[in-house]
Amino acid sequence: MRFKLATLNGAVLLSGALAAVFALDQGGRSDAAPGAAPETAAAGRASDLELAKAASPYDYERDVQPLLETYCYDCHGDGASKGDFVLDEWEDEEIMMQDRRTWKEVMHHVGSKVMPPAKRKDQPSEEERRLITTWIEKEVFFVDCSNPDPGRVTIRRLNRQEYNNTIRDLVGVNFEPAADFPPDDTGYGFDNIGDVLSISPLLLEKYLAAAEKVMDQAIRTSKPAPLTRRIRAPELAGGGDTGSHRVLATEGRVSGRFKVLSDGEYTLRVRAGAHQAGNEPAKMRLLSGSTKLGTVSVSNTPDTPEEFEQPLRLEKGEVVLAAEFINDFYDPGAKDPTRRDRNLLIEWIELAGPSDYRGPPLPRFHREWLPADPSKVDRNATARKILERFASRAFRRPVRADELDRLMDLGRKVGDGGGEYAFERGMRLAMIGVLVSPHFLFRNELQPEPDDPNEMFEIDEFALASRLSYFLWSSMPDGELFREARAKTLRENLDAQLGRMLADPKAQALTENFAGQWLQLRDLELVNPDRKRFKEFDSELRGAMRKETEMFFDDIIANDRSILEFLRAQYTFANERLAAHYGIGGVSGKEFRKISLADSPRGGVLTHASILTLTSNPTRTSPVKRGKWILDNILGTPPPDPPANVPPLDNRDELHGTIRQMLEQHRQDPNCAACHELMDPIGLAFEHFDAIGRWREQDGGQPIDASGTLADGQRISGAGELRSVLAGKQSGQFTRAMSEAMLTYALGRGLEYYDRCAIDEIVAKVEEGNHRFSILIRAVARSVPFQMRRGDGDRH
Repeated sequence: MRFKLATLNGAVLLSGALAAVFALDQGGRSDAAPGAAPETAAAGRASDLELAKAASPYDYERDVQPLLETYCYDCHGDGASKGDFVLDEWEDEEIMMQDRRTWKEVMHHVGSKVMPPAKRKDQPSEEERRLITTWIEKEVFFVDCSNPDPGRVTIRRLNRQEYNNTIRDLVGVNFEPAADFPPDDTGYGFDNIGDVLSISPLLLEKYLAAAEKVMDQAIRTSKPAPLTRRIRAPELAGGGDTGSHRVLATEGRVSGRFKVLSDGEYTLRVRAGAHQAGNEPAKMRLLSGSTKLGTVSVSNTPDTPEEFEQPLRLEKGEVVLAAEFINDFYDPGAKDPTRRDRNLLIEWIELAGPSDYRGPPLPRFHREWLPADPSKVDRNATARKILERFASRAFRRPVRADELDRLMDLGRKVGDGGGEYAFERGMRLAMIGVLVSPHFLFRNELQPEPDDPNEMFEIDEFALASRLSYFLWSSMPDGELFREARAKTLRENLDAQLGRMLADPKAQALTENFAGQWLQLRDLELVNPDRKRFKEFDSELRGAMRKETEMFFDDIIANDRSILEFLRAQYTFANERLAAHYGIGGVSGKEFRKISLADSPRGGVLTHASILTLTSNPTRTSPVKRGKWILDNILGTPPPDPPANVPPLDNRDELHGTIRQMLEQHRQDPNCAACHELMDPIGLAFEHFDAIGRWREQDGGQPIDASGTLADGQRISGAGELRSVLAGKQSGQFTRAMSEAMLTYALGRGLEYYDRCAIDEIVAKVEEGNHRFSILIRAVARSVPFQMRRGDGDRH
């Protein structure tokens, strides 16, 4: 067999099962072993062929092959291989049926009328197109929904955001330990996909360093150093300032003001030296306010300064501490010129104490997890109990006895050394061991024995708790989820737990991580509009753009609105800066608030400045990028990459005129026409919005024409009519696309053709539930792929 995947053009506004197959079979199984060929990994069960034949109303040799020979073989058969795409070189029917990647392309292009090319006079009828696509759907992509395949997710590590959040919820430290980790790779549009979350030697080093830093902040393992407050020469009062010293050339004093935290015993320290003269050393009197504490002889020179101490008792409040020079001497006639003038030089004054100072409060983790006095407890039993609780939370399942034994052995390596804080040092090391364990760093799901790849089973409730928490919170389960899992009541209380989790502030992670990637908001930080053309654009406006869309997504969640509001909402969130950018008055101040768009050409996220800016070029709008963005993210029908031999629109010097005219010229190239006929009308509908999302009536002095004809033949005039189409007759396609994106994110794997049943069920439930956001979340969480999995290993 010879087959190479072509880079044929095409995408379309599709609906129903046709779109489902395109979107779900993205070519390459996320549950296959790394490096496995997608065609091989995607092979179905041995009985699929027979089941499909029974389900299909058509026969390949009798019904389908003659149509392919008539309409396709002149370019893709009988020795022709245009675009390296061939339809008649499979070795046998079994191999042909398993080549789903090829049939996905055929179904896509035939169903969308991209192929045969429009310029060809001999076109298949609607019935013939339907025959081909029905056969592909029923046979090649046959799925037995009464016996669904939930697939499996590659064991995957926590990505950076999940690591930070998990450490936050497990240990409670106030920093982001993953800040300097290498960036996470992305797959299927998200950075939580198991197949792309690899691990490198560098990352292993980062994990160890981060674990040590985390536990250093969580557990105190040594006696706190005495509290000291030191005032150096430049901040002291009195004398002359040399930068490094305060100089008293005559009798006088140098002082500093100190805050006394509590009543108690303190130590006053002064670092000083003196220019010696006469028959005695310099004398320095130490004072607390007006109280004389004592006098010391400063017999050293400034080059060899010494520290002088004086104990004292102080009361809480403020106090002025001083060092006084009391024996000035000056003899200009002395034989030794270096001993003619006695001066006192002071480097700093310091207050240490109180003497019973025990340091700052213990870290919260230390207080909550470790005993106040380890000497008063059974250390071995206490350590085992603490580690069992900690490791079970960190591993997100009950820790095994053998795992706990190894952690105890690790802790004993330093804990058995004795001495103060020995118990704490042992616990710190054992907990570092937990934080670098694969059971913490990776989300693994325990499976029943034997682990049969042909068996489908329900994941246990601890795995379900983890799937839920990382789906909605990008973090570990909380105490309530763990309690439900231990009691095996999580499934029966699933709806209540979903409601609680969505209402929790941690659900903000769904906005940051799902919406941030589904809508590509994260990319806004990388967009840099030309400052000469768009002087208004700055970091403040960029931040306001992103916040608008994030607050809009938050509002959909918080108020359980219809997901169709993403397309049709007549409100948004803005502050004065963003409202002025939109030409909307009556908004003042930096605070964001909900505003009406009833009298505005805007509506839904498609006219948010964030989306319009990130889908533009630095110097102008890009209808191609805007059209592709909608096909990718709103309709779930991404067009393929452009042919390698065709230069981008911006690099074609022979194209001239307005953007619309340049696109019309670009479409004259048959290699470009198929995709651009789909993308361009969508993107041109937004031409009234410039490259940073402002409304405009003209471009380059010419009136803007935002009209176009969609792939299904419908005429539209501007963004408003396009939004009506998307939220109206194309609402099913949007619902399916968002459901696919949400399920992909929730599972951490790309969707496969056999996930079609799950998607169909999710879409049906969302539509029955008036498209409410919570219904989408509930349908995803109750879906077969989310609740179940297939065993590991190769299927047979």
